Amino acid sequence: DALPISGLEFARFSSDGGVMELLAEYGHVFIALACVFGLFMAWGIGANDVANAMGTSVGSKAITIKQAVLIAIVFEFAGAFLAGGEVTATIRKGIIDPSILADTPELLVFGMLASLLAAGTWLMIASIRGWPVSTTHSIVGAIVGFAAVGIGSEAVAWGKVGTIAASWVVSPMLAGSIAFVLYKSVQHWIHDTANPFEQSKKVVPIYIFLVGFVISMVTLVKGLKHIGLNLDFQQSVWLSIISGIIITIIGIFFVNRVNADPETNDEVHLANVEKVFIVLMIFTACAMAFAHGSNDVANAIGPVAAIYSVVSHGGEIAAKAAVPVWILLIGGVGIIVGLVTYGHKVIATVGTGITVLTPSRGFAATLAAATTVVVASGTGLPISTTHTLVGAILGVGLAVGRESLNYRQVGAIFMSWLVTLPAGAALSILFFFIFKAIWG
Repeated sequence: DALPISGLEFARFSSDGGVMELLAEYGHVFIALACVFGLFMAWGIGANDVANAMGTSVGSKAITIKQAVLIAIVFEFAGAFLAGGEVTATIRKGIIDPSILADTPELLVFGMLASLLAAGTWLMIASIRGWPVSTTHSIVGAIVGFAAVGIGSEAVAWGKVGTIAASWVVSPMLAGSIAFVLYKSVQHWIHDTANPFEQSKKVVPIYIFLVGFVISMVTLVKGLKHIGLNLDFQQSVWLSIISGIIITIIGIFFVNRVNADPETNDEVHLANVEKVFIVLMIFTACAMAFAHGSNDVANAIGPVAAIYSVVSHGGEIAAKAAVPVWILLIGGVGIIVGLVTYGHKVIATVGTGITVLTPSRGFAATLAAATTVVVASGTGLPISTTHTLVGAILGVGLAVGRESLNYRQVGAIFMSWLVTLPAGAALSILFFFIFKAIWG
């Protein structure tokens, strides 16, 4: 009896000429759709995920929503454009085994189009509902879904998927640990001293230096390759130290302009310290926005880069393909448009749902999350910014005291994470078979 054959095996019966003809005739259509769907996906990142970068700053009342949007416009775009190339390679090459698709490149094109549309659709639904979900979950679930069902389970590099899944556990734990230590250092070096306000003016510049150094390092180590500037690690360290010192000097100028109210009670005493941390929160907001842009832009531009590479190389699935600057621009612009049009909804809820944040607590959470994200971005591991920030806020909450956490809200966030991956996969499978029916 004839055995049933998978979609991948069936496609291999088609001649190479048919595939080449399809890509030659419809290549411009595929690239145009990739740009539109990539922009849609980037819009979803801006609408939903930028709350992770700005939620703590707004929630702690360090900055207003309007100020958060302005900061994010500059630094999200800078992160996406300057430092967004490294992670893209992991999303594009790591999840699907390129060798299995060598004879059927059109299936990769259909699948990546389906993944972008599926993840973008889910992010739109979540943003309308006010759910803070993971864009990384969305796109990874979508890619795994179409590949496993539409092509065959052998097309998925399950080892790489396992590594990415492990990072969803590791990243919040790492960010939470860093945030716990940072906030404990704030309590020890500032809150528990004889004159907390004066002490904060001495210690906060050290924290500002850390922020400047971390962001400068990720930018110099890998980000500026896009504009032809290649530095070795030692050069990057020295330039980052210089950059951190310059940022610290600017920070000291603003910190010294903060005046304390007369201390009539403990509440005013704490408010004076938090005034100094408001200056620091502006720096950490910039850092987190840059880190988020550099890491999460890959979720939108990775599939676009894959489609462009296949079409422009006549069906060849290259082991490596440079990300053109215009693709990075699509990601950066899409994130900004999403943020401006819809981002305020999720920003307004993320900052207050898990625990009550003050500027000093928000600083610890944001710097911890930013550090975790830029380390992951530098190593090419596509972590979830949502998981990272929630882990960091939980770490701060534990440092303050377990009773400060809203466990019901935390449970609801965890549930939304569980739904995201299967939702992305299901939508992607549906769109994949639609595209295959149209062109396959």
